[in-house]
Amino acid sequence: MFARGRIGIRVLVAMAVALLATHGFPGAATAADQRAALGGGSGIVLGGHWACTLTTIGFDRADRMVGLTAGHCAELGMPVESEHLPQAGVIGTVAAVDHNDDYAVIEFDRGKVHPIRQVTSTLIARIGTPPREGDIVCKNGRTSGFNCGVVWDTHRWWFQNQVCSQPGDSGGPVTIGDQLVGMNVGHIGVKVLGVTVFDIMCQGTGVPVHDPAVASQIGMVLDDIDRSGGIGTGFRPL
Repeated sequence: MFARGRIGIRVLVAMAVALLATHGFPGAATAADQRAALGGGSGIVLGGHWACTLTTIGFDRADRMVGLTAGHCAELGMPVESEHLPQAGVIGTVAAVDHNDDYAVIEFDRGKVHPIRQVTSTLIARIGTPPREGDIVCKNGRTSGFNCGVVWDTHRWWFQNQVCSQPGDSGGPVTIGDQLVGMNVGHIGVKVLGVTVFDIMCQGTGVPVHDPAVASQIGMVLDDIDRSGGIGTGFRPL
């Protein structure tokens, strides 16, 4: 009986070792657990203070992991952190900024970032053509989340659309289906009796208030990055 008992103990110990080898010791984090999952629509913190939204993530021609956000969120060399995984520390650096055309390129640390194609309802599979007046586009921002609206007018570099855009949503992806067509950069900022209209419009759908958001044409942004020949050139989404 004693021999069988020792055999039983050895079997249990072997099973426990195999289980720990598969799942890890309780409370022990693996390196993958510390990587921040980021995609178009994720919240990011720049310079330790400014919360904005990642437009998209992917790789450039040199196979660097890069992402985009609004230029007014960033300064060259700023450290970038994940809003939802601050313990990961600095996960990237602002590698290029164009304040005139309002975009920034971020180079991410591959060891600290897990790139993803979908954030909540936004899936980015490819770069789309510019939207037309009357199209329905959708935006995803770290402040107001996912919502959709009609495109009112279009221009070479930007278009106006009726989506909710609040502070912190800057840089958020604007999509048609799974196609990235724009980068949210703000709103017109109409005021009525001293109240900014977007504060009213963002309370819910169906509010009859017109305060268009503004988005950059993503194709124009990528073309400009390609002309620079720097980090981000030849960008491709996941």
